Amino acid sequence: MPRTRQPHRETPEYVAMLRRMVRGLGRRINEHANPSDLVDLVELQRELDDCVRASVRVMREEHGYTWQQLADELGVTRQAVQQRYGKGL
Repeated sequence: MPRTRQPHRETPEYVAMLRRMVRGLGRRINEHANPSDLVDLVELQRELDDCVRASVRVMREEHGYTWQQLADELGVTRQAVQQRYGKGL
């Protein structure tokens, strides 16, 4: 059975910091307007996509979360989560 949520998580603060950093990177890239810098943004996007897929796999396989539980957290349908992240599981 999935663990219940802990009362305090450091993750939201960490994510907020990363968001600020990503926005700053976007502003910096836009200021310099060098198309080759887009490669960095696309690579960052791929890294994030890989992290999400890995987290979904771990939550499903190691912690027992259902597709419906993940969908409820993400505010989408179960089918949407399965279609997007279920490949290769």
